Amino acid sequence: MLGTLPPLRGLSSYCLELALAMANRAQVEFISFKKLYPEFLYPGGRLKEDHSFPDVNHERLKISRNLTWYNPLTWVREALFTGADLLHAQWWSLPLVLIYACLCAVFKMRGKPVVFTVHNVLDHGHSPLFKAASRWLFKLGDHFIVHTEEGRRQMRTHYAIPADRISVISHGSLDFHVKQQVNRADIRQELNIDPRHKVVLLFGAIRPYKGIETAIEAFSQVLLEVPDSLLIITGKLWQGWDPYQQLIDKHGIAKEVRTFLNYIPANDVFRYFEAADLVILPYLQFSSQSGVGGTAVSFRKPLIVTAVGGLPDLVKNNEYIVPPGNPDLLARKMIDCLSDPTRLAAMAADAQRVAADISWPVIAQKTLALYECMLKRQEKHAKLS
Repeated sequence: MLGTLPPLRGLSSYCLELALAMANRAQVEFISFKKLYPEFLYPGGRLKEDHSFPDVNHERLKISRNLTWYNPLTWVREALFTGADLLHAQWWSLPLVLIYACLCAVFKMRGKPVVFTVHNVLDHGHSPLFKAASRWLFKLGDHFIVHTEEGRRQMRTHYAIPADRISVISHGSLDFHVKQQVNRADIRQELNIDPRHKVVLLFGAIRPYKGIETAIEAFSQVLLEVPDSLLIITGKLWQGWDPYQQLIDKHGIAKEVRTFLNYIPANDVFRYFEAADLVILPYLQFSSQSGVGGTAVSFRKPLIVTAVGGLPDLVKNNEYIVPPGNPDLLARKMIDCLSDPTRLAAMAADAQRVAADISWPVIAQKTLALYECMLKRQEKHAKLS
């Protein structure tokens, strides 16, 4: 498996859960990075490691952290000297295309299948370069995993990948964030949240497609009917904050909007979800599944999502799926939820059902079945040749 593991960030949360789940069923060699890519390519110019992730240990999981973006010899060495039967590459980031192409090409030269999990079928910023690079890279793939039916449609439309070479396997919940025996009242006190507040959480990197403006507009309406509400916006800035602050000031809701505009270390994520009464994902556009949504499901939090990508899969009741960019309807749904504890409890119960659908044992079983199918096909082709 090729991707990132702690202490790197990248896809480490997803890869951590997947690698451990797969190691329960098979021997896994994980190829990770020592240096992911130049810091100047990362928003803010710094790419700090996060050493607060839990340890990734399993008797059937072998981890190599030797890849560096600046040394092609590490790419070739990792691809040549693994005894694995196939390569499962986690694809999401344009700066890694040459590294991924090298490893995939060497595996193909060795007669071993290559499977891609495509986390972002299209770049969130609709970069034509990302699309061109992906089209080139995907020529090395034998099979592709996406997280949503929309992702499958986009793979066929934009990359002409045949339907029989695409599988839909969900993004799992990120259960490692959940802490046992925590006191919610204490956490809210530490975050200076009044016990009477009904907390709405908007979590994750601050990027244009996340619908931050829609959330602020909607929340200004929520306060008219649920005045003891509090909106918490948490995540690293990938853009300027000033336009959003101006919108907050325009509505006069600065006291009711709390911001934590930094990367949240893995061992602190639980604080914000434990403190929340409701989590919203008001994304304007999206084609994949959300790690934030998976985390909300892990905490069994009520969710309101927009009808984009795989977000609707995170709720059981279509009532809590709203059109993107519609602050009025989002506000109405938020008001209905925050005003009715029974409704919130039902939504939490739905999150429990969603968690069962996207559990890692289920994901690992589906993934392993795909591996076995690929290897049988490879063996059949070898006999014919």
